[in-house]
Amino acid sequence: MSTPAHDTAPPTPPAAGAPADTPAPASAGPTSLTSRRPAVPTERLLAELVPPRHFADESFDTYRPDPAHESQARVLARLREVAQQVGARTDRPWWRPGRRTPPPAVYLDGGFGVGKTHLLASLAKEHGEHAAFGTFVEYTNLVGALGFGPTVEALGRRRLVCIDEFELDDPGDTVLMSRLLRELADRDVALAATSNTLPGSLGEGRFAAEDFLREIQALADRFEVLRVDGEDYRHRAVVTDTQPLDDDAVRSAAARVPGASLDAFDALLEHLATVHPSRYGALLDGVTLAGFTAVRPVPGQDVALRLVVLVDRLYDRDVPVLLGGGHAGELFSAEMLAGGYRKKYYRALSRLGALAEVGRTTAGT
Repeated sequence: MSTPAHDTAPPTPPAAGAPADTPAPASAGPTSLTSRRPAVPTERLLAELVPPRHFADESFDTYRPDPAHESQARVLARLREVAQQVGARTDRPWWRPGRRTPPPAVYLDGGFGVGKTHLLASLAKEHGEHAAFGTFVEYTNLVGALGFGPTVEALGRRRLVCIDEFELDDPGDTVLMSRLLRELADRDVALAATSNTLPGSLGEGRFAAEDFLREIQALADRFEVLRVDGEDYRHRAVVTDTQPLDDDAVRSAAARVPGASLDAFDALLEHLATVHPSRYGALLDGVTLAGFTAVRPVPGQDVALRLVVLVDRLYDRDVPVLLGGGHAGELFSAEMLAGGYRKKYYRALSRLGALAEVGRTTAGT
């Protein structure tokens, strides 16, 4: 099993009262996410295209390949080479037509919890402010907020654009991302991405992928695929194995932890429908622990996908969770877990399990 730091243990619980982006008053008691309607300026969207807090202390040196899976060491070595290749291109103008060689473009394919995001974040950190790092959803949200042209202009001045959790959920995203990557490559921007799906299979099971085969193939042809084998380091703490909490325990724990939030699960799901996913990160500003009561299976696919985005933002920010009601392991139906979005749902369950384990430690439950 791989042992990259932060990919070998659950997130580190924050100290009680630790500073946060927007600290809550100590005497205010738990806040409610449903009372928040954050406004996020486009400048913040651009400024937040950096490796998440969860990987703040990570680098290539802290990724420790599992000897049982030789591909991990091979990918690590290749990404070090890519970092050097990107650095060697820094003397070029931000756009240069007629270049002899295209910029590097690598695609990390593998299962959950094998260290792909650790490696991608390490690559981005090699180039500091000259690199952009975000999830696929964050980039599509950026285009929605800025417009396509301004997004190309903003990202086109970076040496490297890293795209985590590359997924194509609809035809519009297929065309949008294909065009965006083509524009960035034309501006000599190196590309790196991670996904649980091979490039040629993107969109499979979600829409009529054959109708967009040319766009999908164009995406696949841009990347050198690097396979990362291994086991999910979070398998020890998947949410289905977590001991359930009753709602009173969640309420009591949230009341004890400064900066905690507390929400009824159904009310939270309804609120997420009123907040653009690009603002889910801002929704968590200052939250040190998120408590949810009456957790039950989500009622539909649209609701489930919004929940996945929230879980990703919780995980990025190392926000522990408490799940009350005893049904956390049944969040997604068997039909959902067998459908086209199954990899997103399994990733969410894996991450929730890690966050719930830390939440119990943080709150002393």
